Amino acid sequence: MQNFIKIFKYATPFVLYFLGYLSFTKSGWHAWTPLLYTFFMVPMAELFIAPNPANLDAAEEQLAKANQWYDIVLWCTVPLQYFLLYTFLTHIGSSQSNLDTLGSIIGMGLLCGAFGINVAHELGHRTNKFEQFLAKSLLLSSLYMHFFIEHNKGHHKHVATPNDPSTAKFKQSVYAFWVQTFIGTYLSAWHIAIEDAKKKNGILPAIFNEMMLFQMIQLGFVLLIFLNFGITIAAYFILAAFIGAILLETVNYIEHYGLQREKGTTASFERVQPHHSWNSNHIIGRLMLFELSRHSDHHYMASRKYQVLRNMDEAPQMPTGYPGMIILSLFPPIWFKVMHQQMRKYSLLPNN
Repeated sequence: MQNFIKIFKYATPFVLYFLGYLSFTKSGWHAWTPLLYTFFMVPMAELFIAPNPANLDAAEEQLAKANQWYDIVLWCTVPLQYFLLYTFLTHIGSSQSNLDTLGSIIGMGLLCGAFGINVAHELGHRTNKFEQFLAKSLLLSSLYMHFFIEHNKGHHKHVATPNDPSTAKFKQSVYAFWVQTFIGTYLSAWHIAIEDAKKKNGILPAIFNEMMLFQMIQLGFVLLIFLNFGITIAAYFILAAFIGAILLETVNYIEHYGLQREKGTTASFERVQPHHSWNSNHIIGRLMLFELSRHSDHHYMASRKYQVLRNMDEAPQMPTGYPGMIILSLFPPIWFKVMHQQMRKYSLLPNN
């Protein structure tokens, strides 16, 4: 029973799928339930629930790593994601007011970010082809397939350095960061894919590479939606996917804001350390995003599965969970005041 509870708690994020279904099939306040749950109910609850920094002991960790049910929970997101996307496409705007339609688009955007990109992030770090296929399938549902290339081969290599478009600079607002990361990560993915194709001695690497393949797949997917549901519904889907991307990149903003790796005596940067990522042990946010907020351990050892990620004593902690921090980031003056105080607390303020 205890093992069942430990696994079942990672199915609790699926409540967002249920709320998404309500949003797409009902009208009135139901259309806004995913947004209200994510950015009102969860942040409010985390103000009153103490963070839990406890880690699994060695024996528990071995059992958790060997238990495939933790993987099956993630695999279930793929059919659920596409079922909810189909529900969205078949119901959006049909019997809703314009305001309800907006709520449903935002709801789909939250599914794109929380599952379509976030779960793909976890599965994309796996080494077997099946789980990598699932990761790419989820990213397709969010039109963000370049993330598979850039995150694994770019971000993890360059995090907390000026070479990483997914690391926010000190005193950089989230709005300026969005421009930096959307342009920077997309161009970086092209560069990585072309270089990979060159290493494989491919013909015309600028054309025949993984990034080009991803673009063609996404274009075909949007075209399929357009042919079956029309231009308006296709536009709604593209907008929802963009909202999901905004959510993901805002998470990137809060995860590494202002943190820098030092350069050694050579041109290379120091190894990624726990203090190069912001963390949160607030339990609801942890479960909601499959332990993404234990981000230092993820960067320290990217191969560690989500269920065994550890709280690291050296990691700087956010004052609240991810949903609350996302809201805070939208108000730069307040964000800077709170986060610079946290950086001072952990002696992380830059010297210049």
